[in-house]
Amino acid sequence: MLDSSARGVFIIAVTPFTDSLAVDLEGLDRLVDFYLERGVDGITLLGMMGEAPKLTAPEATSLVERVLRRVDGSLPVVVGVSAPGFASMTSLARRAMDAGAAGVMVAPAAGLKSDEQLLGYFRQVVEQIGEDVPLVLQDFPLGTGVVMSTPLIQQIVAEIGSCAMLKHEDWPGLSKIARIREVEASGQTRRISILCGNGGLFLPEELERGADGAMTGFAFPEMMVELCRLHAAGEMETARDRFDAYLPLARFEQQPGLGLAIRKYVLWRRGAIASPSLRKPAPSLSQADIEQVDRLWERQERRLSEIGAAPPRLARTAAR
Repeated sequence: MLDSSARGVFIIAVTPFTDSLAVDLEGLDRLVDFYLERGVDGITLLGMMGEAPKLTAPEATSLVERVLRRVDGSLPVVVGVSAPGFASMTSLARRAMDAGAAGVMVAPAAGLKSDEQLLGYFRQVVEQIGEDVPLVLQDFPLGTGVVMSTPLIQQIVAEIGSCAMLKHEDWPGLSKIARIREVEASGQTRRISILCGNGGLFLPEELERGADGAMTGFAFPEMMVELCRLHAAGEMETARDRFDAYLPLARFEQQPGLGLAIRKYVLWRRGAIASPSLRKPAPSLSQADIEQVDRLWERQERRLSEIGAAPPRLARTAAR
């Protein structure tokens, strides 16, 4: 079960589709192996970049069960269960936990404005999914349109004992991380795990402010894994040198609208998935987009070579 000691990199997994846009269940095994080979500490399914709203309920359940069988308890798996209504949220949460998930992630419902409304919402979430289910609180105002204040997060942590982690994705929200840690250090609230998103763009600074790692889907997860390891070892200058080599491509991948298409293209080129397809509605990459990704990738490998770092490996079975 997920708890507040969680740290490292919980990769946000994409959902692989075949060229005919069926969920590629066999390809899920390949993708999980790719993530495991790169040393991730956990996997998060059905996040916003996992195309969860485009899946049917049976597809979502099959995907979760397939990944949990492949992982076979070797690392924690968090399942995103956010939904407009509690019936579908509760159903998926129960199926995921019964299949062996470590916890579930929930974002605030659209339209909630005040701290009182948001606190009431998460009280109801816990009533529905159960107090025994570890909860990841997803704070992503750019995606949800809902702003969660630092005092609100602290109140949720104080009141809801099952809240084990904050998935922090404010932009960049560094002061929010620092403030949460300051209040914890004063003894006013218990400590929770904080993993950060935004494609890893601010990961060095987030770690320095007190984050425990990353929960995002950058197509080179080994960069984030290494950055967390180097930070823990006190080698931040080396960490920043490695990070700087990846930053241009990470920045390009984080574009609103095109980001997931870029991520899937890179994962396809790396051999992690058999097709870069997205379900519609979805953007498509132009030839110019593809050429720029390829140039950034070449630059990344050149920069890594210049600092004496090994280039990222392809998957064992490269995509064709």
